Amino acid sequence: MPEIIYNPIGIVHSPFKNPEGTPIQSVSAKEAEAVIEIYPGYVEGLKDLDGFSHLYILFHLHLVTRMPLTVIPFLDNIPHGVFATRSPARPNPIGLSVVLLDRIVDNKLYVRQIDILDGSPVLDIKPYISQFDVFETSKNGWFDNRKRDMDIQKDDGRFTMPL
Repeated sequence: MPEIIYNPIGIVHSPFKNPEGTPIQSVSAKEAEAVIEIYPGYVEGLKDLDGFSHLYILFHLHLVTRMPLTVIPFLDNIPHGVFATRSPARPNPIGLSVVLLDRIVDNKLYVRQIDILDGSPVLDIKPYISQFDVFETSKNGWFDNRKRDMDIQKDDGRFTMPL
């Protein structure tokens, strides 16, 4: 298969300069505010985006240095397959986050509830649509036993430290 190359459409300006201490999910980042700057060639794509309250942000996990297939996730203390976790250490370091959109001014999206590191390249933006994106689930795997720790757990840097 040929190499796949993505060009960033923008960059995140967030209060989180280092992985350590960053919320591990946007639901735990209620007070965090950031600006997503969209590059000039992509501004036209923001048309009508201001009608949505939440957005999916796909981004490159630019500081991840480890990409094992088995990881100990932030909310557990035993190894799991990377695809059974939300670990940032992935074979393709692509992050997905849901943020709350406050407003758009020119090429800048002002957002809240962000868990993305400063300087992260943005790969894509999609609107969150509750009729499509909310599913009633009956199983949450190993996470069902760890939900209570969600709001207190922060990134400890384990996926950006050299092996």
